[in-house]
Amino acid sequence: MDKILEGLVSSNHPVHVKKAIIKKVVEAAEKAVTEEQCQAMFTLTTHLILLGEDAFQKQVGFQVLEAYARYHRPEFERYFSKDFVLGLLQQGYGELHHKDPAIIDFIHSCLRLLISCPSVLEIFSVIQVEVLRMVCERPDPALCARLSTLLSDFVQCIPKDKTGGLFCQQLVRTISYFQCFANEEQELREYVNQVTRASTLLQNIWKTDPATLLPSLQEVFSIISSTELTYEPSIALACLVQHIPVQMITVLIKSLTTDHSVKDTNMTKALCRMIDWLSWPLAHNVDIWVIALLKGLAAVQKFTILIDVTLLKIELVFNRLWYPIVRQGALAVLSHMLLSFQHSPEAFHLVVPRVVPLVQSLTTDGHPNSKDFLLQFSKLMHCMMYHYSGFPDLYDHILESIKDLPKPEEDEIKLVLNQSAWTSQSNSFAPGFLRQSGKSETGKTGLVNLGNTCYMNSIIQTLFMATDFRRHVLSLNLNGSERLMKKLQLLFAFLAHTQRAAYAPKNFLEASRPPWFNAGSQQDCSEYLRFLLDRLHEEEKTIQVLQSSEPKEVSADDRNDNGPKSPDEHVPSLTPTDCDSRTLIEKTFGGKLITGIRCMHCNSISEKEEPFTDLSLAFCPPVTSLHCQGSVNGGSENPESGPVKSPASSVSIVPVMSEPPLSVPDLVNYFLAPEILDADNAYFCEKCVSLQRAERTLKMVSAPEYLILTLLRFAYDAKCHVRRKILDNVTIPALMRLPVHTHIPRPSSTSLQEDSPECTENLAKKLKPSQNDEEERIDGAVQDTSVQSVPYVLCSVVMHSGLSSESGHYYSYGRNVYDNRADCIPSCSSLAVSHEQGNTSSPSGHSDKDWLLFNDSRVTYASFQSVQNITNRFPKDTAYVLMYRKQEIPGKNVNGTGVANGMRMNAEPPLQKELLDAIIKDNKLFLQVRNIDILANSYCVVKKGQGFAVLSTKQRVSTLKNLNLKY
Repeated sequence: MDKILEGLVSSNHPVHVKKAIIKKVVEAAEKAVTEEQCQAMFTLTTHLILLGEDAFQKQVGFQVLEAYARYHRPEFERYFSKDFVLGLLQQGYGELHHKDPAIIDFIHSCLRLLISCPSVLEIFSVIQVEVLRMVCERPDPALCARLSTLLSDFVQCIPKDKTGGLFCQQLVRTISYFQCFANEEQELREYVNQVTRASTLLQNIWKTDPATLLPSLQEVFSIISSTELTYEPSIALACLVQHIPVQMITVLIKSLTTDHSVKDTNMTKALCRMIDWLSWPLAHNVDIWVIALLKGLAAVQKFTILIDVTLLKIELVFNRLWYPIVRQGALAVLSHMLLSFQHSPEAFHLVVPRVVPLVQSLTTDGHPNSKDFLLQFSKLMHCMMYHYSGFPDLYDHILESIKDLPKPEEDEIKLVLNQSAWTSQSNSFAPGFLRQSGKSETGKTGLVNLGNTCYMNSIIQTLFMATDFRRHVLSLNLNGSERLMKKLQLLFAFLAHTQRAAYAPKNFLEASRPPWFNAGSQQDCSEYLRFLLDRLHEEEKTIQVLQSSEPKEVSADDRNDNGPKSPDEHVPSLTPTDCDSRTLIEKTFGGKLITGIRCMHCNSISEKEEPFTDLSLAFCPPVTSLHCQGSVNGGSENPESGPVKSPASSVSIVPVMSEPPLSVPDLVNYFLAPEILDADNAYFCEKCVSLQRAERTLKMVSAPEYLILTLLRFAYDAKCHVRRKILDNVTIPALMRLPVHTHIPRPSSTSLQEDSPECTENLAKKLKPSQNDEEERIDGAVQDTSVQSVPYVLCSVVMHSGLSSESGHYYSYGRNVYDNRADCIPSCSSLAVSHEQGNTSSPSGHSDKDWLLFNDSRVTYASFQSVQNITNRFPKDTAYVLMYRKQEIPGKNVNGTGVANGMRMNAEPPLQKELLDAIIKDNKLFLQVRNIDILANSYCVVKKGQGFAVLSTKQRVSTLKNLNLKY
């Protein structure tokens, strides 16, 4: 026997020598007769199998064992006893540890040879006890896989009754400890195979004994929901999901989500870990379970969990799309996350930077399923960009990357979005803990959306970018005032000097929101702008009246010494010390138009002068289809009608039209074009004392410093009885000119209404008076007037993104126009500069980075090309409100004074002490909160393995107390 062992030492023998050795050993096993020989042969085979130095020796051992058991069954049965098996499982064999997988392989082989022997039943009972002990010791994947194979072949060894459920629970926990340290593909495949064998054993047990399934699932949830574990559960648990009957999903998820004993933090942890399972290869049905849990949480309105988990894990889910083996399941979960998270674009914008590289990879990787997958992915991207429109700077590269792929129809997109949303409510479910961050690279401050307040945010940013207006507002002496102008001044000061990336204008919203605007509802930004300017104008007029009534002989020092002051003594000064009694709104945005009506029978003329702060420009109506243009409610939002320029069918219009696409100058020309009043809309001439055919004209006699133009983009479809948005692209020139009538002779018989009771109303509410309006009439024709072409440069554009007047989103482009660029304005008499000049990338000599895109909290650099091409790239994003700034002509202006209206300021005014103190205080608070955020987040990651933002409010307070910080 010793000689045989010596011959087995080396496995480098030629094949024929190995065969000869095996033959001799097998023959020796067959010829063993004495007790000593049988004992020696059993010892030899055990030694070769368990302690063999290489695969050849183990091979010899197994062949000899099979021959030995066949020819010496009684002896083999006697030596391979329950005591021997117990010793192997508890102490091992020689130097071999009892946890070595070779021991399980040896026992497995011996059981196959003894299956027909009565003594094997005693061995089964021993193994039943020992396997439960072994799984409680958390064997590694290799040993667990061998043990699972043994139990799958010999189900008699599986623990029964009560211990059966306990065994399944412990095996589940054992799998949760599995870790993969593979660096090579072959090693990874072996690891996956080992886990699969363990999960298959559990599947067989659940089928045989269904009572063990629920305890097993409870153990799974207990593991993945725990926040106290000292280790991170292995994603190998994902292999169990595919063996759970799909029909149980609804029942189990409902049970979990309605169990009040399950805390939100535990549910959050469980959901996060289930999402991690998407990384497990060949893990079928994981996506079904994840989506079912997401839906279950939405059904019980656990929106905080859904928001936290989505923001925390959506990038990981997206990254799984790179791996074909788990790609389809990951896309299902990603789609549900994005399509259900419809209250905010934050989740989608987290993955936007990763889209283009993935599309490029899918286009070129040559994988057989990549093309179909790319079509699904492209459809999802179109749905998200449609829903969260208004971010051209983010989406432009995505559109370019998928431009060759089919685009879903609008109805299909709407159907997908409507089926998937888990809440129709907006930001009320946002996380209570806001992530603190510094300003964007632009150095500009965004405005927090307080719940469908983009209509306000876009207007505020537009007014802020009106440089002269901003500077004048900041220079006003308003200390101690609680008026709207004071709140606007404070808001402008914060936008200019806060350290926050975005400022929340809560106080200004409450003070400036029109009474008929419902809180939290979408509204029309143009209507808001008109209301805001009117409020500021009326407020300053009131203050001027109060100031004029104050005794002028009382000095400021006397006031300070006279004790309590009357309310009038607290009136702030809103108007600079000059002789111009106009309000700041009138000086900045105010202009004047004269409406003239000439009777075509007697040539008598009636004229009326009216002020305006914005012009509402209607589109030239087509011969057929839509007509009766109404108010531009933008995204909003508000179905009520507003400013109207809607000539009836009986009114003959002579528009100045150009070839499509229309331009802003075309719309201004159409606005100023004469109209013929006839038929049902005939003019009642007091001189003729009858209805007569007449011509109505508009003349601009005073040009505003900042010209606000509102495009009436909604029209009433009389056939369908609905309002539709006009999506026509409108070319926006960087530079344009307006014809201003600077001299209008007024005969002594003329009584032009300059100070009518209606002079403070916005002209947009009454663009063209009807025959019922009171008018002063002048006999004879109007004398020739001088017309000057006043240059304007574009400074802001408010965009509306949406397809209806009931919903949508506002964002704005803007740039600072500081100095005079009259030298850049071509000398021409046309209304606008040429299109070639209007399309330059840097109008008026400015660089592209002078343009900024304001989208609520987000502020980024933009270009003038982006402003002009926005509708071509994003068809439902259209220009709505435009602001142009008057350009000075060197040495002269419209009024011949050299400085237009005295409005130009050359530098930013210094902040008043009250404003400066408020900003310094807020900046200190912001920096303190941000430092607390960083410290608390680091503490939680180290101590609890999760970020501070994911914790519940109670846990956050506890964490901050541990850090001795105030919450």
